[in-house]
Amino acid sequence: MAAQALTLDAAVSQAGSLSLTGRELRRHAMECLARVPGYDWCGVYRLEGGTLVLDEYVGAPTEHDRIEIGVGVCGTAVAEGKNQVVADVRNLENYLSCSVQTRSEIVVLVRRGDEILGQIDIDGHEVGRFTGVDEARLERLAGLLASNW
Repeated sequence: MAAQALTLDAAVSQAGSLSLTGRELRRHAMECLARVPGYDWCGVYRLEGGTLVLDEYVGAPTEHDRIEIGVGVCGTAVAEGKNQVVADVRNLENYLSCSVQTRSEIVVLVRRGDEILGQIDIDGHEVGRFTGVDEARLERLAGLLASNW
């Protein structure tokens, strides 16, 4: 039986409802986000030195398990120190394609103070899937992840 769909608010609340920490929390959070309609690939990358390393994810396997800072949407988020909301990835020159179905992407940094610990990366199959509302809710989740990294 398929898991029931969740709103983004419900997914974020559910992710923080258990006393989990570290990788276990990150796995649970991605499982919750994957139940949000249009959140077609959900993952966390850890920042290790100058490289983003794929941690927990839900979705199709990806060959992009290590991404250098400045490369693709994920690496650009770290290089610029800011979240990325991309309406149509086909319009980017610096895009790392994980799936031919991906049309939009949102990357929200996970920070502890000024330190970037990693990021939440979500792919969608619809153009313009992500908005400022998604970004705000994912920032709330990023804060939870940071405090229990």
